[in-house]
Order: sequence, then C-alpha cells, then structure tokens
Amino acid sequence: MRKSEPYNKEFEQLKLKHSLIFPLAFLILIWAIKIFEWGLGLNYTHLGVFPLHVKGLLGIVTSPLIHGDFQHLMANSVPFLVLSWGIFYFYRPLSYQIFILCYLTTNILVWIGAREAYHIGASGLVYSFASFLFFSGIFRNYYRLIAISFVVVFLYGGLFWGVFPILNDVSWEGHLFGAISGLTYALAYRNKGPQKHRNIIPEDDESIPEEIWNSENLENKEELRK
Repeated sequence: MRKSEPYNKEFEQLKLKHSLIFPLAFLILIWAIKIFEWGLGLNYTHLGVFPLHVKGLLGIVTSPLIHGDFQHLMANSVPFLVLSWGIFYFYRPLSYQIFILCYLTTNILVWIGAREAYHIGASGLVYSFASFLFFSGIFRNYYRLIAISFVVVFLYGGLFWGVFPILNDVSWEGHLFGAISGLTYALAYRNKGPQKHRNIIPEDDESIPEEIWNSENLENKEELRK
C-alpha cells in the first residue's frame, strides 16, 4: 500500500512561491505591453489572430499578450493568475507542457475556425486552464483534484456562457476553442502527473500468507498422525 507523504509546511510554502513565478511573470509582461502601448498612443490590435490570413499567423504567438483596453486586461488578469497558478501548483511536472500546448492549440484553432476579425486577449487561456483543471480532476477520480474541479466551477462557472455567440464584440470562438483545448489535454494527460493512490500487490510476490502456511502445516501434521 502506498503511503501518503507527510505534510511539510516549509516545502508547501516553497512550492506555492515557485508556482506563482511563471504566472506572475507572464502577467507582468502583458501589463507592461499594455502600459507601453497606452503610453505611446499605439495600437497593437494587428498582433492578434486574424483567421485564415497569413497576416494573422503571428497572432498565434502574440494575441494573448494584447488587450483592447485596461478594462479588458483587468477582466482577464485575476482569473488568469488563479487558474495558471492552479496548473503550476497541482500539475507541476506537466505545467509547462500544458501551458504551451493550451496556448498554441487554442490560437491555432482560432486561426482555423473563427470569424474574420482580429482576436486578442488572454481569455482563451483562461478558458483553457479552467477546462483542464475541471476535467482533469474528474478524469483522474482523485478527491483532491475533484475538489479543485468544484472550486473552479464555484469561482468561474459563469465562464460557461462565454462559449456562446451572445456578444458580437467578444471572441466567443477563442473561449470555445480554449475550453476544447483544455478538455483535450485533460484527457490526453489523464494518466500522467498526480494520481489517485492505489494498493498495488507485486506480481512476483511469491510469499504465502501466514494463515495459509500455518493451515497447510497443520494438515500435513494431521496426515502424519494417520
């Protein structure tokens, strides 16, 4: 039987800090870009994804870094930080893989299947991470990760409506493809990373339980007495 690791407060605090480094660095980067854009009176919308056009290919890499205004950026900042931290904390061995795959897959799908317009913002990543955290906990059937799934639903259940074409000026396609990307990688990586503890009996264990050994010895003794 696999024993659970003892709680180590110092280790958990260090893990918490390290899990925030990359999400915070990414968030600082997109804020710096927006402040630079605003300060110089520039407009970086052309760095978004423009579906099925060569000019929109660069947006596969740059679109999550660009936001229409500070309100748009604020709306994405908190959920991005919380959900990306969840990826890096609970799925640490897979975190960079999941981040990069969700990042690229979401934007590639937007380039292939979205409306002809510039699609910008980190909301596709938000939907992708929320979807991954939710479905990964369910697929793994691990109570700790299932608890995270319910926390995601409780905090960001309202994101569900964002995958429908309700508002014309919102890239619901980015939301939808982000959610699909998160679901895809939650399924693909379901057997990697943190797993539910299981009792494993080695196949090469030829030892005989003491009760059976004693009973067999007793039978042999009885046979000798006959």
